[in-house]
Amino acid sequence: MTITKRFSMPTEMIFQNVTESKLSMDDVHQRIQRFIGQDPRSCYHFAIGTDSQVHRGHTKFVTGLIIRRLGKGAWACYRQVVVPRELTSVKEKLALETSLSEEVACHFADDGVKRMEELLLPYVYQGASLELFIDIDAGTQPIVNKTSLYVQEMVDRVSAMGVYAPRVKPDSYAASAYANRHTKRPVRWAIS
Repeated sequence: MTITKRFSMPTEMIFQNVTESKLSMDDVHQRIQRFIGQDPRSCYHFAIGTDSQVHRGHTKFVTGLIIRRLGKGAWACYRQVVVPRELTSVKEKLALETSLSEEVACHFADDGVKRMEELLLPYVYQGASLELFIDIDAGTQPIVNKTSLYVQEMVDRVSAMGVYAPRVKPDSYAASAYANRHTKRPVRWAIS
């Protein structure tokens, strides 16, 4: 009997949440549009953020995606990627977390954001709005956060995209709260 390690370095993006699994990028777009369509007069925050956890033999990355209707609920999902080694460099982990968030964000940068805006546009004068964020799981206080040395570099990367505003701790809830919750369990390997 040998243990086969199956790592998820997917070519296509598959998402899940507490009620659904195997959501394609098209499914995610549809869920977000449906959520916004239920109340297009509201203010929305669209946040993407990644967190990671080192486990024995691998590092698990989870990218959370949240569409939040301010004061009136949210819809969220996440994507998991597993790297087949224990990443020990704080800079490497933070850079990869930011890259994974940027990768998902690029799938919304043109058409996805446009579709969200089109749903809200008729209601702009009634209070509708949309803000876009990439949440970086890093803090700015050197004593508290080992990541503080690399915050500015990651903020600059996100800012250079030109579409999303970067957020760091304590405001980066997509990464430091939602994604973080799903990194805690190690990946189980199939036995063959």
